[in-house]
Amino acid sequence: MSPVPTTVIRHAKERIAKCSLRFLHDRPEMTFLRARPGFTFDATGFLLLAVEAPPLSVADAGHPLLLLDSTWRWLPQLRSHVTGVPIERSIPGHVVTAYPRTSKVFEDPTAGLASIEALYLARALLGDRDPSLLTGYHWQEGFLRNVAAAGL
Repeated sequence: MSPVPTTVIRHAKERIAKCSLRFLHDRPEMTFLRARPGFTFDATGFLLLAVEAPPLSVADAGHPLLLLDSTWRWLPQLRSHVTGVPIERSIPGHVVTAYPRTSKVFEDPTAGLASIEALYLARALLGDRDPSLLTGYHWQEGFLRNVAAAGL
């Protein structure tokens, strides 16, 4: 299977140096956009990862993937830049993030994952299990242990 075309929309305040996706910028199937004021993206036909959505499955294969990259606090603002009719899906099961989250001002959802973790799982569930996506991710070993423990 060829890689799933993936568009990442990054919040304007998200720092690339701290981003878990920063090692993927040169991959041909990846498109990175920054949501500055006035930016909109028509996501009609895209699979949009959302925590409370129906679970993603191999039946969703064939659609491009849209990932919103921001802190949980900024996610609603970033989501407001997305127009059209995306297909909202969630990661099934419960995989615990390996990313050490320490927000002092906002409580992250228990089902929340780092962007790279969500991307890896979404593409794996679509039939594109590519461990090279995790190259450079400092917490990849712990994350892969958590994926195995969740049976994914």
